[in-house]
Amino acid sequence: MAAATRKIKESTGDRAFLFAVYAILTVVLVVVLYPLLYIISSSLSSPASVSAGRVWLWPVDFSLKGYETLFHNPQVLTGYGNSLFYTAAGTLISVTLTVMLAYPLSRRTFAGRNALMMIVTFTMLFSGGLIPTYMVVKELGMIDSRWALLIPNAVWVWQVIIARSFFQSSIPEELVEASDMDGCSDLRFMASVVLPLSKPILAVLLLMYAVGQWNAYFDALIYLKTADKFPLQLILRSIIIQNNSGNSIMDAMKQVERQQLAELLKYSLIVVATLPVLLIYPFVQRHFVQGMLVGSVKG
Repeated sequence: MAAATRKIKESTGDRAFLFAVYAILTVVLVVVLYPLLYIISSSLSSPASVSAGRVWLWPVDFSLKGYETLFHNPQVLTGYGNSLFYTAAGTLISVTLTVMLAYPLSRRTFAGRNALMMIVTFTMLFSGGLIPTYMVVKELGMIDSRWALLIPNAVWVWQVIIARSFFQSSIPEELVEASDMDGCSDLRFMASVVLPLSKPILAVLLLMYAVGQWNAYFDALIYLKTADKFPLQLILRSIIIQNNSGNSIMDAMKQVERQQLAELLKYSLIVVATLPVLLIYPFVQRHFVQGMLVGSVKG
């Protein structure tokens, strides 16, 4: 018994290798974590400290002036509401369409699936371009409409490929044949079997589409004209432009204060814009890793 419980002694080479691995991972952690910590600390510091470059690791002259300036602007709350709507509605539409496209392409009994997959993949390599896309959106009557941010980029080809690989490797053909013998319809099989078994890939799709929708601003920039429909990213962009545009008539002291505030607002805006994603990711991280591994490698 004593011999069975005795620990296997690691060789000097193994210990050196583990030390090197931990050292590299520690360096990577610092490289990734420090910018995030620096941005948060800068957003909680005074404008003068940020402008003077005195912030290094922790907040200097603790201040919430950046956040107060942001949230005293009613457009920020409107933009937050719009972005939440675009993210929720856009993610729901995108995930639904992606699953509806990827699952049939994963079944060998689906006629023409290879040709359709080639057409889908072709759109990932070649697109019509900005002007033809704008003309299509205009002809569909979606200019200055919320649909312009939800429909044109609803399906991403890379996500379709990942979901298709997941369905091929995780939903066996025998299960489909058994459901057919029991008289189960395709929609019933999808709702009762496929979706419950596809939680990892659904988490991947939800996170990818949600992050993409939350960070998107270019489509809003070219399609939207009404400020009440602007997402948060576009509102934050306009705030930065307004605070960076100086007035030659303004006295020197006010110009300095405005420049300092503009510098502080950059860090506050980054925190405000990334906070929802940072809060969501820990809850789907386990499914995200599993879905990426299974969905990207067949078998």
